[in-house]
Amino acid sequence: MDYSLLVWLLPTIALIVGVAIGFFVARALPHAAPNSTQRQLDDIQERFDTYQNEVVTHFNSTANLVQKLSQSYQDVQEHLAEGANRLATDDITRQRLLAALHPDALQPPRDRLTPPRTVAEPPRDYAPKAPDKPGMLDEQYGLNR
Repeated sequence: MDYSLLVWLLPTIALIVGVAIGFFVARALPHAAPNSTQRQLDDIQERFDTYQNEVVTHFNSTANLVQKLSQSYQDVQEHLAEGANRLATDDITRQRLLAALHPDALQPPRDRLTPPRTVAEPPRDYAPKAPDKPGMLDEQYGLNR
């Protein structure tokens, strides 16, 4: 009987020890993997947020620079117009300078030479025919009677 008790007792103890070791290993490993994955996810999210902030900052600075450029252009136009009014000796020169600054506003529209109007027809993929003549696909086309 001693032998049959040992046959049952030894596997039962091994099973209990295996379950205990499996429990501790299962408790230790799943926390390591999700923490690593969570850290990677947090890192990616942080990089994405940083990228979004950089994009917003870039477009805001671009908008500010374009606004400054437009204002500088207007300032140069005003400076040149004031200089033309103040420094031009006669009225004709003044009008020419102002017309050069604002070509569309001060000059009357010029008559330009226009090419003759021709109706451009796209190329055909067939031969034109007279209304009373048979077409190329007609059975009698090209036959002399």
